[in-house]
Amino acid sequence: MTAYILKRLFLFIPTLLGVTIVTFFLMKAVPGDPAAGMVGERAPKEVLEKIKRDLGEDRPVIIQYIGYLGLILKGELGRSYYTNRRVAEDIAEKLPNTFKLALAATLFATVAGIILGVISAVFRDSFLGKTASLIALWGISLPVFWVGLILMLIFALTLHWLPPSGTGTSLIYLVLPASTLGIHSAAYISRITRSSMLEVLSKPYIETARAKGLNEFMVVMKHALRNALIPIVTLIGIDFGSYLNGSVLTETIFGWDGMGRYALDGIMKRDYPVIMGTVLVGAVVFVAINLLVDISYSYLDPRIRTEGKG
Repeated sequence: MTAYILKRLFLFIPTLLGVTIVTFFLMKAVPGDPAAGMVGERAPKEVLEKIKRDLGEDRPVIIQYIGYLGLILKGELGRSYYTNRRVAEDIAEKLPNTFKLALAATLFATVAGIILGVISAVFRDSFLGKTASLIALWGISLPVFWVGLILMLIFALTLHWLPPSGTGTSLIYLVLPASTLGIHSAAYISRITRSSMLEVLSKPYIETARAKGLNEFMVVMKHALRNALIPIVTLIGIDFGSYLNGSVLTETIFGWDGMGRYALDGIMKRDYPVIMGTVLVGAVVFVAINLLVDISYSYLDPRIRTEGKG
């Protein structure tokens, strides 16, 4: 396992290098001028040229890229074109907010998805199981922005139970955005849980556990669900990494001050350092989460540990 982790960490370097190359040159290929966006297209030519010199936009693209790599090696992510603040400092402020939202959404999606999936698998031919499957299908079909607006309309504007938007210190501010963000994932987790559970429940050792006199709850939870967890954990890890990369729609709808809104503002303003910083940090987070998910496999399934030693 140690050798595997070291190998993945070694491959981490070319992965990040590839991310910077693709993102940087794609941004430069997109039509538009950040200098014109700052002062307007009707600004005097001399003013535009001065701003380009100040930003380094007058240099060849390859030189700009090498300069950006130099900043990264120094632990810097550059400064915003508009606020002149360090991008690393802005990300350090906004990433914890996104982490809280991602964690809350993941917990909601995991609990709701596994419960629905187990019910739809164990009671697959009953009304309860079919209802659980229908709820999962509903969750997959509905767009995130529509779900967010409906939840806001019902629980914030009509019932006045929850705040409609904002990034408050109280956990109550997390309820609506986390639910909106997690509903779609909960539906997918439910579908994966159902298919994995149906496969495991047909295995001979499940019948053996029942023949030994174990009650159905222990058979389902201890023997079936545990052996069905690997694809579920994989999906949960991918979703959590995606949330940490910034959930643009949810953060925008609920006014959540996180990575998603920060990245969207950078894209709208063509603020290259902000875009590059958020993409790079997102890549680091996503690769790290996937590595943790791979490590968790050996603890969920002892057979993986045995194969690794072999």
